[in-house]
Amino acid sequence: MTDTAHLKHVEGNGLRARVQHLGGHLAGMVMPNIAAFIAWGLITAMFIPTGWLPNETLAKLVGPMITMLLPVLIGYTGGRLVHGQRGAVVGAIATVGVAVGSDVPMFLGAMVIGPLTAYLLKLVDGVSARHTRPGFEMLVDNFTAGILGGAMALAGLLGIGPVVSGLTKAAGNGVDVLVDSGLLPLVSIIVEPAKVLFLNNAINHGVLSPLGVQQATETGKSILFMIESNPGPGLGILLAYLFFGPTRLRPTVPGAIIVQFLGGIHEIYFPYVLMKPRLILAAIAGGMAGVATALVTGAGLVATPSPGSIFAYLAVTPKGGYFPVLASITVAAAVSFASAAALLRIGHTPEPEADKEEEESTATRSVSVTAITSVVVACDAGMGSSVMLASQLTKRLKPYGVTATHKPVNDIPQGTQVVVTHTNLADRARAVVPDAVIIPFQSFLNDPAFDQLEATIRDGGDIHG
Repeated sequence: MTDTAHLKHVEGNGLRARVQHLGGHLAGMVMPNIAAFIAWGLITAMFIPTGWLPNETLAKLVGPMITMLLPVLIGYTGGRLVHGQRGAVVGAIATVGVAVGSDVPMFLGAMVIGPLTAYLLKLVDGVSARHTRPGFEMLVDNFTAGILGGAMALAGLLGIGPVVSGLTKAAGNGVDVLVDSGLLPLVSIIVEPAKVLFLNNAINHGVLSPLGVQQATETGKSILFMIESNPGPGLGILLAYLFFGPTRLRPTVPGAIIVQFLGGIHEIYFPYVLMKPRLILAAIAGGMAGVATALVTGAGLVATPSPGSIFAYLAVTPKGGYFPVLASITVAAAVSFASAAALLRIGHTPEPEADKEEEESTATRSVSVTAITSVVVACDAGMGSSVMLASQLTKRLKPYGVTATHKPVNDIPQGTQVVVTHTNLADRARAVVPDAVIIPFQSFLNDPAFDQLEATIRDGGDIHG
């Protein structure tokens, strides 16, 4: 089976699309607030008693930021995703209830109560809009939001908060058991395959980061920040492609290494794994080796390194922790490189022929280039790979009067005519904007789909997808 044929069989089914959709919402609540997490991490690394510059006065920022600021930001963002600015406000109000009612950072509670409160307000607004007399709209809107937000804050304090707090503590205890028993590397068996299916943001920011923050508040660092974000496994796979991969792909690898390892956009290497699905074994091996090394050396980070760049890693490494952290990355890269090199040399297949005719036969929509002024580049969270690709396409298409914008795949605006997205996200894009032309691609760098799109816009005609 050819490389491109492999990709056509991994587009996914309804279950995976639903999991990606849920994961996208979880990540969408956290990723816009990553700067706040980094600020908290840097303040923690600098000013706590074991930090670089211990300062009792400045360290007073650490507690309020982790217990109140960050959960409220998550609840605010989750509410905004559901019901705009009004949803954001009531989401923040309700999140205060779960935050003050818990003795652990209430990130998971914020992810629940923020969107839930916004959804309830959306229902209330739908009813009140039909029954409110003209001139009373502002009065009704303000009081319905205030009453509902206050009621949900009370519910969060008395009911939702204690339940989620218990679940959070149970999950943390489960992680402690894995760490103490030396079984934490086995988590890579789940994490690494899920990453290449574009669930990386959901796993890291929706699950591991909240648990990592709780652990970091207790011990000053957490290994959980290093499980999904370690750039070592991806670096090793890309290096294996550079030396042992198909000849036609080797020119794209150096740029991918720079983007992945230095820029921190891990999605750049996912297509390389999907082209040779057996390489997921190399990713798992590298991930397990990196986690095992971190366990043995006592490695950990003070906050989420986002994006997963080596520079971000160094920025949130605690005092005295550089050797263990760098050792974890190095070992993960070495193991994934050796494994991927062996797997690439096993079962070598001839270079695939172009699948242009097959791709054209699957096209279901078309649009004239004369009607296009912009295209939307969609990725899972809309903040990493899509930003990079939108910038590249804007430079290429700007001479023809066309710009490229980036969006999360779940938030592609209605009325969008052309969407450029990875093959694995194409089904989700079609579900969001069924009337749009969907242009799937396989590689984030130098994919033929980009050349074909530019040529069509330059020469005129119709875009099919």
